[in-house]
Amino acid sequence: MLLEVAKPIALLLCMLSLWCVFYTAFLVPANDLEQRIWDSLVLLSLAAGICLTSGMIFCEPAKPGSLTSTLPIRMFCWAVGLMAAWFLVSWYLETYCIFYKDLRRL
Repeated sequence: MLLEVAKPIALLLCMLSLWCVFYTAFLVPANDLEQRIWDSLVLLSLAAGICLTSGMIFCEPAKPGSLTSTLPIRMFCWAVGLMAAWFLVSWYLETYCIFYKDLRRL
């Protein structure tokens, strides 16, 4: 019974940790790209630990190699892949495309 109570809590912590990574990578206004990358990597390693622990809670004892097929691990892999792609696209757009007017020239 304790395991059934722990599963929703573990999944909620997994989603919350991934939200913190997303927030730090994209929504926190930072002047320095390197600082934003390091902050995101620290939170990403914390989210990986939380998702791995959640995956162990979700893992069925009858299937010994089913850790990668659990919901928290799959959610982590999808979220990290999408956030990495979005981060690279935003980095490219920030570097090579200008979306603002320079008002000092007017």
